Amino acid sequence: MAELTKVLAFDFGASSGRAMLFTFDGEKLSIEEMHRFSNDPVMAGNSFHWDVLRLFFEIKQGINKTVLAGHKDIKAIGIDTWGVDFGLFDKNGKLLGNPYHYRDTRTSGMIDLADQMMGKKYIFDKTGIQFNFFNTLFQFMAMKKENDPVLGIADKMLFMPDIFNYLLTGVMKNEYSIASTSQLLNVKTKDWDKELMEKASIPTDIFGEIVMPGTVIGELSDDICEELGCPKIPVVAVGSHDTASAVASVPVTEDYKYAYISTGTWALMGSELDSPNVTDTTFQYDFTNEGGVCGKIRFLKNIMGLWIIQESKRQWAREGKNFTFDDLEQAAWSAEPFQSFIDPDCEDFAAPGNMPRRIREFCKRTGQHVPEGEGEIIRCVAQSLAFKFRMVADAIEDITKEPLSAVHMVGGGIKDTMVCRFTASATGKTVLAGPVEATSTGNAVVQLMALGKIGSLTEGRQIVKNSFPVKTYEPEDAENWNKAYEAYKKIVTLK
Repeated sequence: MAELTKVLAFDFGASSGRAMLFTFDGEKLSIEEMHRFSNDPVMAGNSFHWDVLRLFFEIKQGINKTVLAGHKDIKAIGIDTWGVDFGLFDKNGKLLGNPYHYRDTRTSGMIDLADQMMGKKYIFDKTGIQFNFFNTLFQFMAMKKENDPVLGIADKMLFMPDIFNYLLTGVMKNEYSIASTSQLLNVKTKDWDKELMEKASIPTDIFGEIVMPGTVIGELSDDICEELGCPKIPVVAVGSHDTASAVASVPVTEDYKYAYISTGTWALMGSELDSPNVTDTTFQYDFTNEGGVCGKIRFLKNIMGLWIIQESKRQWAREGKNFTFDDLEQAAWSAEPFQSFIDPDCEDFAAPGNMPRRIREFCKRTGQHVPEGEGEIIRCVAQSLAFKFRMVADAIEDITKEPLSAVHMVGGGIKDTMVCRFTASATGKTVLAGPVEATSTGNAVVQLMALGKIGSLTEGRQIVKNSFPVKTYEPEDAENWNKAYEAYKKIVTLK
């Protein structure tokens, strides 16, 4: 019997987190959920924060539950989270306040300010990164504009997964894939761009050493081991940005051109490249070049994913209508198709709130049929999201000058079969959906590579393909979808 290797993957999303135990037998991965918890950001005054110490408590709970379940032979631990957000530490290694949530409003107007100070083209040529109001660059610029006193005493900056790695091991490092989301990393050197920081009046001495995915950060500290009753387990810097881990799990072993969509609250759609694509066309389309596993570049676009559906469901719950997602999908199938569309990336839908009302207001403002019932609203959102995926797929083909053969969808969002079916029909391409637990699976693959149990990313993807089911969706009703797409394009733009 082959030796079994166990690794523990922590995956933090915008609304929940999980600790997943992976067991590798040399050919396949098996997965067991050890701990799942909500991730509840906190509004304090006018500021929106992550409850970082509570999240660290949940990490310790995950380790403790795993050990108590008899798995003391864990060989490694890896942590991935969402991008851009960070904490600042003083010279004694103490955290200086709760990290801000990327949806905090303090970055409003910072993109325009950066454009005035440096020019957007200069920033893009340096970093290769898409302009999002929440990028780390703009968070620092907002702190500088507000004369935040924390900047004066900060000694180190750590992104969210870096914070958790530090609290577990006592070692401060910045992992490459998460750092690449910041718009502060030079896309060519893969190191901090000090010239850009100086132009933005950001202190340059708080940014630490960058390590690549698969680097062992250190071992659990003595204090952690004593508290949790566990051995000194190595902590690996995985693809610490959740999308980097998710893309590492895409089960592609053949050499063909495809797009991936890592879908959940956000939808990250792109193509994997061997080197950055920093051209005028890329800049015009506002694509991003983020770091991936094994030197790969995640050439992609951030799209508002299932957030609008999730937030609509929460609004209806506040009104006393406690629908399940299945209820909403069934209602949507009963609604008339192609009556109205929204731009999922419109600022109207970025913040929490009454999403159904905002959808109706958008449709009224753009001279469309105004959806009223839950089914019409969900169908409007699902169709609009699928058409946005087509716009991004068309842009990838235009930029790279290569046709896409298929679309691989991974992550929890593939449980929404309507969106998967609509994506196939909207793009006119075969959609291959799976695995569901893509991020934690990619996280585990990188840990096993660090341990020498998997020899390459290609081998890792073959193992994922052997281990988890993939569902295929083919395009339907091409004539009506193509006709509706022309109407959709009049409502929204990609740039």
